[in-house]
Amino acid sequence: MTDTEQSEPTLVGNIKATRQDWINLALDALVSEGVESVRILPFAQTLGVSRSSFYWYFKSRQDLLDQLLDHWRNTNTRAIIERAERPAATIVRGLLNVFECWADEGLFNPRLDFAIREWARRSEAVRQAIDAADAARLAAIRDLYMRHGFEADDAFIRARVLYFMQIGYYVLDVKEPLEIRLGYAAAYLRSFTGQEPSKVDIEHFSAFALQVVNREP
Repeated sequence: MTDTEQSEPTLVGNIKATRQDWINLALDALVSEGVESVRILPFAQTLGVSRSSFYWYFKSRQDLLDQLLDHWRNTNTRAIIERAERPAATIVRGLLNVFECWADEGLFNPRLDFAIREWARRSEAVRQAIDAADAARLAAIRDLYMRHGFEADDAFIRARVLYFMQIGYYVLDVKEPLEIRLGYAAAYLRSFTGQEPSKVDIEHFSAFALQVVNREP
């Protein structure tokens, strides 16, 4: 790690612009307007710093773009894998751990995921990153099924059905009140597992989802 990576220097007068400030602006631009809007000079103007201050933290615009991809991998993809790998007494509880990602955008940001997929239409490297992330997410969910006794082929298809359905929700921009979606939870779980979820399982997940909605911003 270099000295400039270890510290976040004052750039203009008393104004500080941190590495995270640049990344946050870039993420907001990527999500709201697409990758072409990720530009150094407009960001510098927004932050009130010189354009050259960008290079305290990044080698180039491409370096910033690469770090946006790293952020996406370390949030959206990591959250799914981590929850799929959590110990669970039943497959229903295991899937409810994964469902936490769909209920909490602090774990899995669907708008960021969609923005990365749009970017992939213009970049083969990003397309490869998307393919690798989808494969890793699917593998984690498949392995969850297999740990609970499902045969490999069955586990693979069930993982695809679950994951592709959720991505489809985002692509179609389905709008449903939380109460409606929670009302579907038991039926979804029966479809995904062939097992009947307990009342306690549904209540526990519903409490998690409602806590997310009511969380202070």
